Amino acid sequence: MTADLSDPYKARAHARAQGGTVVRNMPTIPVTRAADVPTDVDRTTLVWDETLGAGEYCARVLKRHTRLRLINIDGDACAHFIVHNADRPFERLNVADTVKVQWNAYLRQNTLILSDMGRVMMSLTRDTSGRHDTFCGATNIKTNAAKYGEGENYSRYPNARDRFLIALQKHGLGKRDIPPSLSFFKGVKIADDGATQLIQHTAVPGEFVELRAEMNVLVVIANCPHVLDDRKHYVAAPLRVLAYRGEPTPADDPIRTGSPEALRAFENVEDYFYS
Repeated sequence: MTADLSDPYKARAHARAQGGTVVRNMPTIPVTRAADVPTDVDRTTLVWDETLGAGEYCARVLKRHTRLRLINIDGDACAHFIVHNADRPFERLNVADTVKVQWNAYLRQNTLILSDMGRVMMSLTRDTSGRHDTFCGATNIKTNAAKYGEGENYSRYPNARDRFLIALQKHGLGKRDIPPSLSFFKGVKIADDGATQLIQHTAVPGEFVELRAEMNVLVVIANCPHVLDDRKHYVAAPLRVLAYRGEPTPADDPIRTGSPEALRAFENVEDYFYS
């Protein structure tokens, strides 16, 4: 039944009648009302709970030591991801250094996300997926238009890069502040001939990655199909974003001490905060 919005009073009554309505794809406010909290997370430490549908985006400033868990609810999400230093946002994710410094192009548990200033921004502390991408970057209007017929922000098939832009603008940033991005839950490998190949998709409902903030960060996420996804339909299943307060990274943390390069990246952060 169509609501009667014929005058402002009826429209107001209709709007107020929606109060308390809860759907899956929305933020939980207050976060203490979050449902289905993972058993290993203390709900009193929650700071963020939001679920993104296909084409949706989110952004949030997270304090140092906060844990960010991305949950692939139905097993077919694609979390395009960028991160900035929340205090000095000209420092941001550098995918090239993330790959080069760690001598590894494939993100996995115990790897780092590095900035363009040699500091570790976030550590990948847990990973039940193992399928991620450091090569292809975010979709854009042209890639979406070629595949789906349209790709503008307010079309049926929004692209990840423009979703990043909307999110960043809400924090006083702009197009020049969009770095090359990572994506989680859609793995890409390099073939023998140098071609990029999307790893054959197998849905794993409930798989997740967890990142530990090593500085105060602004994270931006867009749940949009991967650029190499050759399905004709725009597919990005719901993605849950959950963040909670955590303990400081100890001096003997195995990720921190895992390699000379990791140790230096952590020391650079510690020098930034305490020098």
